[in-house]
Amino acid sequence: MGSESPALFVCAQAKNVADSSLEHELERRVEELGFEFVELEVAGNRAHPILRLRIDRRDSEPGRGVTLDECSSVSRALERYLDELPELSDTYVLEVSSPGLERPLTRARHFQRFVGREARFRTARDRLEGTLLGVEGDAGDERVLVRHSDGAELTILLADVQRANLIHRWETESS
Repeated sequence: MGSESPALFVCAQAKNVADSSLEHELERRVEELGFEFVELEVAGNRAHPILRLRIDRRDSEPGRGVTLDECSSVSRALERYLDELPELSDTYVLEVSSPGLERPLTRARHFQRFVGREARFRTARDRLEGTLLGVEGDAGDERVLVRHSDGAELTILLADVQRANLIHRWETESS
């Protein structure tokens, strides 16, 4: 299975909520539980919204990420809150999971945390891969610094990034 999600119908009502108060409230609650909020994806339809929440340990590294039991615990804690939301259909589905080896980078702190790692970026104009060098600028005007494979250093306005994720290179054992 690739890192791209299948095309899904997006629930307009739930997406509007997720773009504002719901996403912020879920992030706050996940952080209170001691985990890092990585991403919220809203899919499904108005009658059956699907909330895909990706969480991680704050100090995770490959092989030491969030566990299935931790995802279950976060799911149970958030369901009590979500069940009370009038904006969500009673038939919503909450999926809580690890971000995976090629985790999405959605916030300035994610890019800063993984300085030195390879990442893939998609903007409206370009697709590129490079090594994360850091983040500069004030909130709302952050720029991600990247070293392209040809050695050129690039600056990408964070607001222009449509999708970004870490790149995991599978090591092969030599015979």
